[in-house]
Amino acid sequence: MKGKSCRGNRICFGRYALQVLEPAWITARQIEAGRRAMTRYACRGGKIWVRIFPDKPVTIRPTETPVVKPGRILYEMSGVSETVARAAISIAASKMPIRSQFLRLEI
Repeated sequence: MKGKSCRGNRICFGRYALQVLEPAWITARQIEAGRRAMTRYACRGGKIWVRIFPDKPVTIRPTETPVVKPGRILYEMSGVSETVARAAISIAASKMPIRSQFLRLEI
């Protein structure tokens, strides 16, 4: 996998986000594990958006496995304080098999 993500790399919905720093395959189970961890840590407060969907079929790899390129936003979050969002997103990042970073939208 080469190149950077040219789509899906802007914060559109939330105030805080998790951005990918390296290319990788991410399974539907890993996406769901990250979403659940964020929801549980935020105590169902705020709003969470999942910006990737496992719908790209590849011949050798199993179905429900998307390719994620650097710069892609995985999750977005709003409606909570920055400390809660940073902690929840770091827990979700630990569920992913790749390096990622926390982003904050400046308003």
